[in-house]
Amino acid sequence: MASIESSQLVDLFKRLSTAIAAQTDITPEQIRSVMEHMGDATAEPGRVDFIEVEISGIPAIWCIPKHCAHDRVLLCAHGGGYISGSMYSHRKMYAHFAKKIGCRALIPNYGLAPENHHPGPVNDLSHVYQWLLNQGIKSEHIAIAGDSCGGSLAITILLLLRELGLPLPAAAMPLSPWIDLEHTAKSFESNKTKDALVSRDMAENMAALFLGENGDRRTPLANPLFADLKKLPAVYIQVGAFEVLLDDSHLLAQALRKAGVDVTLEVFPEMQHIFHLLAGTAPEANDAIDKYAKWVIPRLGL
Repeated sequence: MASIESSQLVDLFKRLSTAIAAQTDITPEQIRSVMEHMGDATAEPGRVDFIEVEISGIPAIWCIPKHCAHDRVLLCAHGGGYISGSMYSHRKMYAHFAKKIGCRALIPNYGLAPENHHPGPVNDLSHVYQWLLNQGIKSEHIAIAGDSCGGSLAITILLLLRELGLPLPAAAMPLSPWIDLEHTAKSFESNKTKDALVSRDMAENMAALFLGENGDRRTPLANPLFADLKKLPAVYIQVGAFEVLLDDSHLLAQALRKAGVDVTLEVFPEMQHIFHLLAGTAPEANDAIDKYAKWVIPRLGL
């Protein structure tokens, strides 16, 4: 049975959904203003310094736990459907990851659609990754994490880096990834009354802004189900059982296994989309982050 604390995310998501639905002809700017509150359910991590930087014109924020390893980095792609979310809305959640792992986390404020449509976000993320390499951080000391659309970016950046002939990071950690832009999965129907935030209509609208109305829903750097996934680093996927995007995680795991990639998929009972936002608040989120940390620590050589 889900903890009482986990209901806070359901309440938050319902408030956000109601605020969006109340707007007539809502603009991306209005959606961003509402969705910036995604991090309201996350507890302050404590003993973490937050330092803002600019990398190749891209704003970013470092989450630096006290006494952490500075030569290991968790590169984090925030969620928000490619049209919202920011380094601020996700700073607390990824700071909890950084504390548990014992490394620094870097959250880029990649450009949002429709102003920065596909392949803008994955290009932005690759620029930040290359900057890390130029700073002397070894590729095997970097792991990629991402939630929702950021979970897809955690995979598509690997494809782009491979295309560019760059060394790949040690591991990828998608959280509740939004992968299939065709939205044909059965969980859109089976979980539509359980998911407090995401719906097929929402996903369709965001995909249209991200790709353009006539954009290719199967382009590999946006939908990795149609990519060559061979020789990617190890991947650990976590997802909530109540998500309409549940099947996206299963489809991604199946595609990765078929390509010979070391992949782990864990489904958390009764959990919502990106339930990790409850870090420091609900036991399910703390447990999930602890499992991610135990999995990635040896891969980073910590």
